[in-house]
Amino acid sequence: MLLTRMRRRYTIPLLALLLVTSCVAQRPPAGNAAADVAARISSVETGLVSGSIAPPGSSRFTIEERLRHYAVPGVSVAVINNGRVEWARAWGTVEAGKSNAVDTTTLFQAASISKTLTALAALRMVQDGALQLNEDVNLRLTSWKVPASQPTAVEKVTLARLLSHSAGVTVSGFPGYGTGSPIPTIVQVLRGEAPANTSNVEVDIVPGDRVRYSGGGYTIVQLLISDVTGKPFADVMRDMVLVPAGMSRSTFAQPLPTERWSEAATGHSRTGTAISGRFYTYPELAAAGLWTTPSDLARFAIEVQRAFDGGTRSMLSAGLTRQMLTPRSDDYGLGFAIAGAGSDRWFAHGGSNVGFRSHLVASVHGGRGAIVLTNGDRGFDLGTEVLRAIARTYDWPSHAVD
Repeated sequence: MLLTRMRRRYTIPLLALLLVTSCVAQRPPAGNAAADVAARISSVETGLVSGSIAPPGSSRFTIEERLRHYAVPGVSVAVINNGRVEWARAWGTVEAGKSNAVDTTTLFQAASISKTLTALAALRMVQDGALQLNEDVNLRLTSWKVPASQPTAVEKVTLARLLSHSAGVTVSGFPGYGTGSPIPTIVQVLRGEAPANTSNVEVDIVPGDRVRYSGGGYTIVQLLISDVTGKPFADVMRDMVLVPAGMSRSTFAQPLPTERWSEAATGHSRTGTAISGRFYTYPELAAAGLWTTPSDLARFAIEVQRAFDGGTRSMLSAGLTRQMLTPRSDDYGLGFAIAGAGSDRWFAHGGSNVGFRSHLVASVHGGRGAIVLTNGDRGFDLGTEVLRAIARTYDWPSHAVD
């Protein structure tokens, strides 16, 4: 089940709020269609339940009530239906105890959903001939090399294995750096050298042997992309993914430039306390560095859906997109977790940074999906309930969100 796997992979070692809603700017549907959309929004907004199976007559909660229950100050949601962003809406506040409302343009840390955009950029480079899926990445890395070990003497670390978490690489995730903390370079992160706060990235399982979630592996991909292009990773992501996908509000800039702080949500602990300095910095951009909105992530998901169907002017070929969304082992493709099969296949990713939790779920076929971004450490539970309400409202199969 997709949400079960996301919880396992993205959970790492929030005050009464005013309900505030705002819709994303887009052409409203006409006549009865507008009423239908409004009814679906209301069904989601008032249809949260605490468990995956809701017996008839079981209690339903509003998003406002669940924000208070989970001590999460704010949540922002976008829903994809029939291949377009049908609606986007936000509830709550940017920071606990303050009146500034979250809206659909507010930036959230997407955390590990960053990996899916990284995978798309890497596959575009494969498409252009700059990278190869199945060659030893040490052949193209120049700033640092994957250290030789007994496992790498048996099998090599390849881009395909890194993207599918099957390269045997250590370091599952990253704790981030608080305001005022020195920020390491990406090579220092890979070497585990000060001021990095994680151990060195190495290979201790034979590459290809099994899946083990690794942010360290995606950090290798980050350096690989920068070494091959000769450009900062954030610039490559802007040019290769964000701009082409129409993600105009998103950025991989870390730290977030101070001129954009007014656009960003503040992260919060499990008790609803604002993170000191508002949010942490993640130099591990490929693994955790994206700032974005649900509408921008919906545009990205729609681009992946279009590419799979061979849409004209797609960023990625249908063949490479099919590889991206085909499970290799443990139901993991190149960048996404995969559930279902055939005409009812779904792709997903979750994210967990300090003070932020995120979900992305979309169908391979049929143009359906949803993104939920929150600014609280209990936002995964809240987001799960929101997704289940969306699934019931839009009649999605259970495996899409459970």
